[in-house]
Amino acid sequence: MKSGKILFLAITSVIAFTSNLQPTSGQNPAVAVSIKQKLQHVESNGKLAQPDPSPTTFTEQEINTYLASGVELPTGLQSVRFQEQPGIATANTRVDFDRLKAETNSSNPLLSIFTGIHDIVVVAHGHGAGGKGFVQVDSVSLDGVQIPRFVLQLFVDKYLRPKYPQVGLDSQFALPDRIDTAVVGTNKLTITQK
Repeated sequence: MKSGKILFLAITSVIAFTSNLQPTSGQNPAVAVSIKQKLQHVESNGKLAQPDPSPTTFTEQEINTYLASGVELPTGLQSVRFQEQPGIATANTRVDFDRLKAETNSSNPLLSIFTGIHDIVVVAHGHGAGGKGFVQVDSVSLDGVQIPRFVLQLFVDKYLRPKYPQVGLDSQFALPDRIDTAVVGTNKLTITQK
């Protein structure tokens, strides 16, 4: 996984990672083939001196199929499923906080809620422009309870930033494969390369 892309996972995960996609049981093989072809196109197009600027669109179904295919997720993240609407991505995840926090301890009682396995919902605004990704986390809930922003900031600073220095509640980072723009739409992500 490329450092600094954890929060942008909700928006550009299908383009930030490359692996051999194999459909698993219960997945639509045609969708798996489609996403694999699109990922290969983005990767090879990004290597060209003059990439084709035609948009590439990833559907919500393709993104979720890709992530359910066995792609390696960050430590502690057991599953993730996305929903997109214009400018906003919602990630429904299952997180094992004990694995995520392994080898890092804190005596701060505010961080004691981050133990065990929980369902997490992250809502974030995001887009890509000028070869950079921009993400602003709007809210995070743990088992249906919204976590105050200052507690999230403590968690990010203590457990995520040491591993992923560019990660934050408001993040900016370079996009891979010469991606110039990324637009989150209704049930889709559209990128252009330059």
